Amino acid sequence: MNTTDSNPSRVEQASPFAMDKVLVSEFLQNVPDNIYFKDRESRFIAASASQARAFGRTSPAEILGLTDSDFFKPEHANRALEDEQRIIRTGQPMIGKLENETWPDGRVTWVLTSKLPLRNEQGEIIGTFGISKDVTKEKETEFALERAQRDLVDASRIAGMAEVATGVLHNVGNVLNSLNVSASVIAAGFKQSKVDNLAKLSAMLREHSADLATFLTTDPKGRRVPEFLESLAQHSIAERNRLLEEAESLQRNVDHIKEIVAMQQSYATMVSIIEPLDPVQLMEDSLRMNMGALLRHAVTVQRDFRPAPLVLAEKAKVLQILVNLIRNAKYAADDGGRTDKTVTLRIETSDTGRIQLTVSDNGVGIPAENLTRIFAHGFTTRVGGHGFGLHSSANAAREMKGSLTVFSAGLGQGAAFTLELPAAAPSLVG
Repeated sequence: MNTTDSNPSRVEQASPFAMDKVLVSEFLQNVPDNIYFKDRESRFIAASASQARAFGRTSPAEILGLTDSDFFKPEHANRALEDEQRIIRTGQPMIGKLENETWPDGRVTWVLTSKLPLRNEQGEIIGTFGISKDVTKEKETEFALERAQRDLVDASRIAGMAEVATGVLHNVGNVLNSLNVSASVIAAGFKQSKVDNLAKLSAMLREHSADLATFLTTDPKGRRVPEFLESLAQHSIAERNRLLEEAESLQRNVDHIKEIVAMQQSYATMVSIIEPLDPVQLMEDSLRMNMGALLRHAVTVQRDFRPAPLVLAEKAKVLQILVNLIRNAKYAADDGGRTDKTVTLRIETSDTGRIQLTVSDNGVGIPAENLTRIFAHGFTTRVGGHGFGLHSSANAAREMKGSLTVFSAGLGQGAAFTLELPAAAPSLVG
């Protein structure tokens, strides 16, 4: 009687060689990544169905005997050929190489590729085989994030410069207010002038020109003429001095406006060059841009400028940062409700040899929970603020290989912002 296994499995029935062919066939038919085998001339000798579809073919058989140059532009095909020929020569695999594939229709795709030497039973290298995983979507997402980051940095920088421009306009507006006050005082002085009384006196004297001596000595009105002239002279001198003082104030305000505008223009048109700069001059320039607002809000400015070497930085970016810091310090001091509103500017050298430019105030202070968010894009606690100023300032500081940090003991304790910049090498100072 013949006896057979009632449930023989196909795996048990198949020979190892036949089984290998089945496994390889199934694998190449269904694997989602691109698998390929090539001979020593980099011609395809086998490939996965996914690779055929990537080449626009319906079957792997359609690409056998072809090379990458039949599907890609030369820049990618040539690079792939060089990699494969190097593997054949050296026997060293290429693992995890990120490649951009350029296609004849202009498409660019990205793959993560690994290639290894293909050996026969004797261990001889007879070609290469590899796997390429398509990561185009991931790269496009990465590029989109990079573009968004660049756009955000650009927007922050523009917002930072807008902050400077806003500060300039604000200060010009404050100076214009003072200028308007001086002009009003001068106009009122002319309207209240005693010149009309002098004209009346002249007419009265002319009326008594025939008996002028008698009029001045015997007539009650005539006898008061010397006293009137003395009073008029004193009043005219006082009025002249007062109007001259207002005229000088007006001229100073006009010069201040010209200085602010000229300074802004010079910084706005300045080429972004890293160069040795005087930290004191940078502080003073930034202070002048804010002085009108500081005076109007009765904020006292204290300077603590200690000897320090030149900094290595960009003028326009440092101005952007310091103008913003001084302006914020003015707001903080003004909102603090103290009568002794003070902003302190400090220059000193850190233990590491870097230069620290600090703007501090005795104003409202910053709660601990906000210290970690103060430089975040869009974060602000000021009504009407947009949260770009400090964010763009921190970015500008990093671009100059510096840093912007903040310290506050808490609400009502004021705050100190420190811009730290590298010192210029002595060889650059001349």
